[in-house]
Amino acid sequence: MTRPLWSGFSPFRSGLWRLNVVAEAQGRGVGRFAVESVAAEVRRRGGTRMYVTWEPGEDGPEGFYRRLGFQATGEVSGGETVGVLDLTNNS
Repeated sequence: MTRPLWSGFSPFRSGLWRLNVVAEAQGRGVGRFAVESVAAEVRRRGGTRMYVTWEPGEDGPEGFYRRLGFQATGEVSGGETVGVLDLTNNS
């Protein structure tokens, strides 16, 4: 039996495409709530990882995502850093 080239690799990823929080609402838990809600849904559907991309730079959201547990994958997509959150250790 011939196996597809991507055998053992899922071409599908779960995660956030874009998260924008108006400046006046930042620091109030709105972004954290959104990320945690999406993570809960990914878990509910059997996912074990959640992906996000962020614009690199001093004023970018990298620190926010890293504080939530995301790690850079080493990938770049459309000039943005790709991050992954392991959902198997979070409840």
